[in-house]
Amino acid sequence: MPAGAKARLCALRLPRQHLYDDHPISNPPPYTRLIQHNTGRSPMAEGVFRHITNHTRSNAHPMISSIDSCGTAAYHAGEPPDPRTLSVLKSHNITSSFYKHQARKFRNSDFKDFDYIFPMDVANEEDLLSLRRRLIKKGELKEEEAGEVMLFGVWGGKGKEEVDDPYYGGNKGFEIAYEQVERFSNGFVKMLEERGQGKN
Repeated sequence: MPAGAKARLCALRLPRQHLYDDHPISNPPPYTRLIQHNTGRSPMAEGVFRHITNHTRSNAHPMISSIDSCGTAAYHAGEPPDPRTLSVLKSHNITSSFYKHQARKFRNSDFKDFDYIFPMDVANEEDLLSLRRRLIKKGELKEEEAGEVMLFGVWGGKGKEEVDDPYYGGNKGFEIAYEQVERFSNGFVKMLEERGQGKN
């Protein structure tokens, strides 16, 4: 990213099954439903990032221009986040008055629209990188205009850390996810600030 430019961030949860499928299968098995909708950990990451950077407010972070999250299937398109996601965010003073989200599906154009794209686990990072290479090879995407794809957890200070799907973990699972994405977000913002100051 050029010095002085503002980062555009897309925090993703990308299940493997439909990364290359523009038309998801009907009546998928239950576990695919749970990992494909953009209502759990990815909107939590978006909400936390918006909160940390005061996004859309008068004192917004000067190096962040846009933040979004998405999934790979459209089963819950247009729906709000999981109530447990909203509950945990609210307990940390991130409320609907500041952060509103409607689930959406990942688009190939997101590679152009965002400078950084953050999958939540290693398998999906690899698949997303594969899709990126595939689009470049087909001439549908230029290398120089494609956003960087990297595991969100590399910014957490513990190596390649993954964010587990909290669906079956009750509120505790969502609290764990919150701690992770908050730590990752702070780590990434610190990197941007240091890079902006020439501390590579």
